[in-house]
Amino acid sequence: MTRVPLRAQCAYQPEGSAWQGGTLHDDPERGTDNAAADLLLNALLARITGSLSPAALGTAWFDWASHLLLAPSKVAELWLHGGAGAARWLQYAAHTALAGAGAAAPLIEPLAQDRRFNDPAWRQWPWTVLSQGFLLQQQWWHRATTGVRGVSRHHSEVVTFLARQLLDCAAPSNFLSTNPVVQAATLRSGGGNLLAGSARAATDWTRALAGKPADTGYLPGRDVAVTPGRVVLRNGLIELLRYDPVTPVVHAAPLLIVPAWIMKYYILDLSPHNSLVRYLVARGHTVFMVSWKNPGADDRALGMDDYRQLGVMAALDAIRAQTGAERVNACGYCLGGTLLAIAAAAMARDGDDRLAGLTLLAAQVDFTEPGELSLFIDESAVSYLEAAMWAQGYLDTRQMAGAFQLLRSNDLVWSRRLKHYLLDLPDRDTDLMAWNADATRLPARMHSEYLRRLFLQNDLANGRYLVGGRPVALTDIEVPVFAVGTLTDHVAPWRSVYKLVLLADTDVTFLLTSGGHNVGVVAPPDSGARSYQVATHRENTAYIDAERWHACVPVEGGSWWPEWAAWLAQRAGPLVPVPASGPSAGPAPGTYVLQR
Repeated sequence: MTRVPLRAQCAYQPEGSAWQGGTLHDDPERGTDNAAADLLLNALLARITGSLSPAALGTAWFDWASHLLLAPSKVAELWLHGGAGAARWLQYAAHTALAGAGAAAPLIEPLAQDRRFNDPAWRQWPWTVLSQGFLLQQQWWHRATTGVRGVSRHHSEVVTFLARQLLDCAAPSNFLSTNPVVQAATLRSGGGNLLAGSARAATDWTRALAGKPADTGYLPGRDVAVTPGRVVLRNGLIELLRYDPVTPVVHAAPLLIVPAWIMKYYILDLSPHNSLVRYLVARGHTVFMVSWKNPGADDRALGMDDYRQLGVMAALDAIRAQTGAERVNACGYCLGGTLLAIAAAAMARDGDDRLAGLTLLAAQVDFTEPGELSLFIDESAVSYLEAAMWAQGYLDTRQMAGAFQLLRSNDLVWSRRLKHYLLDLPDRDTDLMAWNADATRLPARMHSEYLRRLFLQNDLANGRYLVGGRPVALTDIEVPVFAVGTLTDHVAPWRSVYKLVLLADTDVTFLLTSGGHNVGVVAPPDSGARSYQVATHRENTAYIDAERWHACVPVEGGSWWPEWAAWLAQRAGPLVPVPASGPSAGPAPGTYVLQR
């Protein structure tokens, strides 16, 4: 059994790193105002504001408001549009009051993803008047916060986002007095729904204040993450799992999977019918999985390069030592894919040819268009977040969950509260929902480097990302690449994932599948209505932009898993007898996945 001690201090210090020995240090480009008192003040404020920078939000609002004042034609347009909308709404209200809701077509339909007013009760007077007024107001504010000349794109997106959040708070669907569906449920139950909902709200608040995770009924090793295997390496950052073979022969090249460390690894090994790991093992692949440690305050000094060395490189060393395989296929998901791309570029630069093929699932390597997460990431926001992490040594799971919930507040916050606390409708727990609630912390230094060097500076795409003191380039990667994007991904938008085609000098097979960041990846062949598009961009062929690719590549029905399995089998070598088992430190899923 190989055990690698966790380093107390990180020797690797890239130029411009924001962290040294676990504390913020002064950077010439950032000034010399990172005094402990300033950091402490910002850390205390971050607890109140949910780690959202008031300065960043205030700057965005000021940029928008000041430029709006300098655009009298835009102001006049808004007045005219608002007045016309109000007149139409009053006319609609009078007409529906006299003739009934069915006598007049709605003034405006909600967006396709907005299901708040789907119930037929919202078509009756006076509720239709309330819902139509809200939707008209939502439309007006969108017009007001966009298209203002001179406002930076980032600030315009932030203000639009904030306006949407404030409107969602005041939606008539959120309140008993303005929601006909809740009123009908209250009458049917004699108020029992409100009593039960209040009790559930009190329980949820008590659990949240105590920092306890929700009990989903799914336990790793019992309900999920149950594919048989063993822990074959444990160091201070990962446990490496090797899954037991189920076929008499296996492909010569093993497969290493590097999941994101923001959540537990078992999204790729959920219930047996949903497990990508089980699917691959059944097709003769020797699968190894990285299971990340859930770091604490003592791990504040761990950086991106520690994740590369103690994660990807340590796993590759262990796989070669235990199987004797000369080549290994590697697959990275989300942040794990970004890290794997960095490791692959460094390996190619240094002449390390152990990779046979590279797969990236919903993973970005170019961060110029990172999607709605960029709303929370600019210099002000990152500096504020660094102060919060400086105080506690890590990014807390609740801070991460809060950001993701804000991106989809209508579905994850307000609709959930409506169902739980007003309608007394409990969630129907699933393995994927259980995984989604099982987040991990992020070490302060690593997360600061990730945000600054990748999101803010885009160093990897621009050939400035340093590994071992020297830059790495994605163009050095020569092994074939299989990249997967998901159509409705709000974490790694597929057009951003597609940029790998432009940055790589090798064959890149790009596959776009239906679904979002998680549901799109977890797509077993029997999962229902699925579809995907796939095409290979050959080295030295003309570039096709994302929009033209999406329009021209034919749509295939079904799961994308078989398509990838066929690609993987071509690069996994011949079928050989099962290699001898290596050392074991206990059965899968190991101990790190159980850490809270």
